[in-house]
Amino acid sequence: MKAAVIESVGRAVVTEVPDPTPGPREVVVEVAACGLCGTDLHILQGEFAPKLPIVPGHEFAGEVVGVGTQVTEVAVGDRVAVDPSLYCYECRYCRTGHNNLCERWAAIGVTTAGGAARYALAPVANCVKLPEHVRTEDAALVEPLSCAVRGYDVLQSRLGAHVLIYGSGTMGLMMLELAKRTGAASVDVVDVNPARLETARRLGVSGSAASADELDRPRGWDVVVDATGNAAAIQDGLDRVAKAGTFLQFGVADYAARVTIDPYRIYNQEITITGSMAVLHSFERAAELFANGVLDPEVFISDRIPLERYPQALEQFAAGVGRKIVVVP
Repeated sequence: MKAAVIESVGRAVVTEVPDPTPGPREVVVEVAACGLCGTDLHILQGEFAPKLPIVPGHEFAGEVVGVGTQVTEVAVGDRVAVDPSLYCYECRYCRTGHNNLCERWAAIGVTTAGGAARYALAPVANCVKLPEHVRTEDAALVEPLSCAVRGYDVLQSRLGAHVLIYGSGTMGLMMLELAKRTGAASVDVVDVNPARLETARRLGVSGSAASADELDRPRGWDVVVDATGNAAAIQDGLDRVAKAGTFLQFGVADYAARVTIDPYRIYNQEITITGSMAVLHSFERAAELFANGVLDPEVFISDRIPLERYPQALEQFAAGVGRKIVVVP
């Protein structure tokens, strides 16, 4: 079958690889669409993946075309979104409910072959059936939405909070949509990309600007979310948190990124700094939210690119052009 392969650091190609064969509790999914994510860029840069080459793609959905001998939950012809998370269920973190911090953490498209291919392999437990009205090619958005849902689980955001989000790419926009639905009094967005800010305005932000200095919130924001992973944005965001407020590190920063904090301010103003990593008990809820229209796929997906152009799609994503880019095998 045809698949995108990150062969080595900085090099991605499209080539032929063997078709997958399901184990007893696995299914083969014919991929309808696979989203690109910042994690894919980190893999391309030599981070995250334990070894290369790897078929990337952890945001995907498609139709079941093969099932293992012990699979009864889904059948050939079912359409599914796939949770890429692979846990050991044995380590201390898995046993205490923190599976996303698993000591043997793995993921489809990160440590095993993913959805940037015609076919992908997945445990049946990771498959969520799609209702009839949901288009399979749109359901690649369920995985990133499940990460955003996890972010709001961490925040435990209270009603009436004033929220500031750094970044209006796909993840920032998803955090915006969820903030509106979790009772935020206002949601402001900061981004240096004018085109992306325009999308945020289209979705109904309270305020938008290239810098938080342009927004009117002299006491700061109750909740500040970084959805960029950019050190400068993170540093600025930390300084915008109101007293008794919370800063959420949601964007994926480079390993080498560093910021400074003011310990006395954290103590004196009771500021919380926390993080949210990937998916945890949130995929099914994200699928239900998606089915109920929490996101408009036509707004969120800006480009649908043939799998043959996967390397070019990565370049476009790295350049910050568009919103969610999906490849279509």
